[in-house]
Amino acid sequence: MLGDALDWLAALPDKHFALAVTSPPYNIGKPYETDNRWSLEEYLAFVEKVVDRLIPKITDTGGICWQVGNYVKSGEVFPLDIYTHNLFHSRGMKLRNRIIWRFNFGHNANNRFSGRYETLLWFSKTDKYTFNLDPVRIPQLYPGKRHASTKGSLAGLPSGNPKGKNPADFWEFSSEQEFLNNPIWDVPNVKANHPEHTFHPCQFPIELAERCILALTKKRQRVIDPFSGAGTTVIAAEKHGRIGVGIDSDQKYVELARDRLRQLEEGKLAMRPIGRPVRRPKETEKVASIPEEWRSLVKAKDEEKKEKA
Repeated sequence: MLGDALDWLAALPDKHFALAVTSPPYNIGKPYETDNRWSLEEYLAFVEKVVDRLIPKITDTGGICWQVGNYVKSGEVFPLDIYTHNLFHSRGMKLRNRIIWRFNFGHNANNRFSGRYETLLWFSKTDKYTFNLDPVRIPQLYPGKRHASTKGSLAGLPSGNPKGKNPADFWEFSSEQEFLNNPIWDVPNVKANHPEHTFHPCQFPIELAERCILALTKKRQRVIDPFSGAGTTVIAAEKHGRIGVGIDSDQKYVELARDRLRQLEEGKLAMRPIGRPVRRPKETEKVASIPEEWRSLVKAKDEEKKEKA
């Protein structure tokens, strides 16, 4: 739906959605954000209005997944998940997980450590909420591990679940497999030649939305994203038999999202397969080898160490 998120949220019926999955603007100067960058206080005042209108739209057994990064001013970092947590908590929402979404490519900082993660806050509206673990289990790291001899009747039996393990609250979506084999950069923060990449400057991966939707909703339930951008949440909902509703104030992003939905329906939308295990390059692979251009620098450092010794 094209229009202002606050206007649309006011018009939609209460207790209509089982889940909201969204990544609101971070106020970091992206093209889709306000022309005049807000102060942190102004930004939080805007977020508070959205939260006030979004919460009533969620069912009593539903929840909100709020994915954010950092607001940076003059080199100082303000973690938005910390600032926004109380907006939900003070309105009765209960934080069930603070999920770390780790990615392996991004902006390289010079005056501080480079940021390589964002956070996803999952709030439930009540203590009676949907949580389906089986659809989002990942392969066991040690499937052959067994219970210790001190475990009584369990001694010697496999200790893991044959369906897979809980993905925990640290999510990592690898890019190396696609980088090495296609070659494309299947980076989780959807940059460069990621198969899901569009002209939207700040997408999050479909798999992130899929995991939330599969775990926290049932088929045919409704999912909303008041800042839908490239339509990632709606695409994930449609892919898994849910009803997705997206809102964006920019005509070109609404058209982009609708085009991507058409591609999904036609089986043509490029997506990273959900649940693909993280792969690390071997030392023998070219991508993990030291470039020839660096060898002279490495040699010089080695010689410097010998002289000092």
